[in-house]
Amino acid sequence: MGIGITEEHRALAASVHGFAGRNITARGMDHEPFRAALAAQGLLGLHLPEEHGGQGGGLPELAVALEALGEHCAPGSHLPTVLASAIIARAVTAPALPPGPSPARDAPPPAAPSPAGDAAPTRPAPPPAHGLLAALADGTLTAAVALPGGARAAGGAGGAVTALGSPDADLYVLPLPDGRWAALDRADCGTEGVDGIDLSRRLASVEARAVPDGRVLAGVTSGLVADLAAVLLGAEACGVAAWAVAAAAGHARVREQFGRPIGQFQGVKHRCAAMLVTLEHARAAVWDAARALDGDALGEEAALAAGTAGVLAADAAVRCTADAIQVLGGIGYTYEHDAHLYYRRALSLRALSGDPGEWAERVARLAAGGVRRSMEPDLPEEAETLRAEIRAAVASLARAEPAERLARLAGEGWIMPHLPRPWGRAAAPLEQVVIHQEFRELGRPNLGIAAWAVPSIVRHGTPAQRERFLPRTLTGEIMWCQLFSEPGAGSDLAALSTKAVRVAGGWSLSGQKIWNSLAQWAQWAICLARTDPDAPKHEGITYFLVDMSSPGVTVRPLKEINGEEIFNEVFLDDVFVPDDLVVGRAGQGWRIARDTLSHERVALGDSWGPGSRHTDMVELIGELGGPDALRPAALEEAGRLWASGQALSALGLRVTLSQLSGGDSGTAASVRKLLGMRHSQAVSEFCWSIAPASPYWNRMILTTRAFTIGGGTTEIQLNIIAERALGLPRDP
Repeated sequence: MGIGITEEHRALAASVHGFAGRNITARGMDHEPFRAALAAQGLLGLHLPEEHGGQGGGLPELAVALEALGEHCAPGSHLPTVLASAIIARAVTAPALPPGPSPARDAPPPAAPSPAGDAAPTRPAPPPAHGLLAALADGTLTAAVALPGGARAAGGAGGAVTALGSPDADLYVLPLPDGRWAALDRADCGTEGVDGIDLSRRLASVEARAVPDGRVLAGVTSGLVADLAAVLLGAEACGVAAWAVAAAAGHARVREQFGRPIGQFQGVKHRCAAMLVTLEHARAAVWDAARALDGDALGEEAALAAGTAGVLAADAAVRCTADAIQVLGGIGYTYEHDAHLYYRRALSLRALSGDPGEWAERVARLAAGGVRRSMEPDLPEEAETLRAEIRAAVASLARAEPAERLARLAGEGWIMPHLPRPWGRAAAPLEQVVIHQEFRELGRPNLGIAAWAVPSIVRHGTPAQRERFLPRTLTGEIMWCQLFSEPGAGSDLAALSTKAVRVAGGWSLSGQKIWNSLAQWAQWAICLARTDPDAPKHEGITYFLVDMSSPGVTVRPLKEINGEEIFNEVFLDDVFVPDDLVVGRAGQGWRIARDTLSHERVALGDSWGPGSRHTDMVELIGELGGPDALRPAALEEAGRLWASGQALSALGLRVTLSQLSGGDSGTAASVRKLLGMRHSQAVSEFCWSIAPASPYWNRMILTTRAFTIGGGTTEIQLNIIAERALGLPRDP
């Protein structure tokens, strides 16, 4: 999915894609017909209020449009122009501030004289923003913007700073030596061109020579400018990365080597899938930052969201375009192919956005200081009607004794509310979200493996099976394990060899299972066995319910690297399973198993493992003395990990909102699982590195090694993403 997930945003993206395809006819820096068409289409004022000549949208709408334009590597001044108008629009609505930084965002600047010796007004008159915004929106004016990160890196001698935009722009938004920002006409500036790596967008070295009254932007700080740039440059970066993913996958589908498409080779397939994962991670960060800044431009929560986009977005574009050139091979390295234009654009965006490491340090300090980004969905009005009923039920349950409470949680359908009644509440996505919110404090039982088995029994089991197993499972009286994997059939589950032979009244099962969590304590198991050895690989498999106390069942715990015994190997030696414990029809077990595994992946995507979240990392940093107690490199790594975790939370919220609107989240479950499991491992490794004497983190660094193996290995997840989302050919 793109940055936009609502129907309106998807329609906007499609419209902009069509517009760009019709109007981008040249790659030169000064593509005036394209700029005129942008203005005529209303895209230069998409984010501005109607009273200022805009379309009445906001930063989310602008981000959607910029992503689409970035996918076409749109040339010229549109990005600096809309960034300038977004900054100036904040000055229109912001309260007047005294000269100097925003205390929440900026370190105090060094004292410096005003440009050219001119005394800056102590209380500037409001800038003529109405006229500037309307002229920027209708294309009368073009603009350039000095970006805090890029200006520090590339500023020349004296007061000159490097700006994104042309040296011939009409308007320049740039910082003054006293820390304030101004919107100055070209006549009030000294400008000259700067050679940049991007062949279709210009840079300028700019120095303020005069600051007329009314052109200082009250309330605008370097922090605000950097945050807005992180969102808008990040949105374009997502478009650049999206082109790279599509170009690489498209080439991999048709380019043949050694007699088959290169996309069938796992190395190429995994590279393309990893590109898509990187893109979706960045999209989630930019989407959330656009929402945050659109609602609260000066809040630290918004600053944290913008910092997350600054860490992830531009870097994602560089990584994806570099990988695209690798997949394209020699043709991708030629000047005639567009790949180098996108790679150049990505490098320029990263340089102008500011060092991702500096963004990471900022994120780490905000998070360690207690700033948090809420990831609650905005729900429609009907949610409040549901909330009143659910809140009353929670209050009643809270007053009940524990045994009565558990029985009611199961009997009233609160444990798995999405299931049909009487096992659940047949809750639609909106009701599920409200239930999740209202039960946070009270809590609900964790069913473990049963959370994967129960939906399959509900959907495919007989009425007798449901009545026999579901009530006692939901109350925790029955513990389940899963007998799927085998020594010779791990992720390749359809290759299982456990046999089920027809006998009087049922089946006799023989074989070996492995990696069976909690099997030494489980009373029952869901088990796959082959009932027709002559059937094709994915057929002839049957889904059984096995009594773990049956004669012939032997459980042998396996000691794991952390010293615990959660996994087991289970031996089945002529274990009798009666016909009434077959789920569904004989030979249809693979289809039922896929349903079970889909529940597993959703569950794992919602949780990254206990004690291995970015929030746990920040708690540890506080215990060790705060961010100043860390080495600079460790502080940067902490910020990157926080940004990754926050973007994962945003990705989860995007999936929820997509489900609420009836949309398809596609391969989001696999993307979230892949990112989440890796994130857990990275957090544990980092926390152990700064607290190697901690028994807890000694255990977690070992425990999380299993996270990228269980429930479908990283490699299997990459195959799923590449084949289902990118259409790459399956392995033969």
